[in-house]
Amino acid sequence: MSTTDGKPLILVVDDFPDNREMYADYFRFVGYRVAEAANGQEALEQAEHTVPDAIIMDLSLPGIDGWEATRRLKANPRTKHVPILAVTGHALTGHSKSAAEAGCDMFITKPCLPEALERHVRALLDAPVHAKAKTGRR
Repeated sequence: MSTTDGKPLILVVDDFPDNREMYADYFRFVGYRVAEAANGQEALEQAEHTVPDAIIMDLSLPGIDGWEATRRLKANPRTKHVPILAVTGHALTGHSKSAAEAGCDMFITKPCLPEALERHVRALLDAPVHAKAKTGRR
């Protein structure tokens, strides 16, 4: 479990610095610890190093996109239990299904207010399957 003093660690992955900073600052403000990544490769490295409690994953990223980063995270025994919330500005029909097939646990579209994003993250963290995974009980 990657919590310190009961504070979950959230990895915010977004290639737009303003979005990343807004979400990271809000999550810190409401009591989370936050790690950040600007692209899929950084997300993979950060997740492997920190094993966050949840990941907010922008799907449209340079290099390794969010779809592929999610597939790799879910294939990695160290990070496969980490819930991933897909966030994208592309609200096309089928994207939520494709995100789920890639391994995302939840999908929302941008723009998304930080408060709404935090409610989704809290729902992921409170989900029974993820609570069991964090404590090693399956």
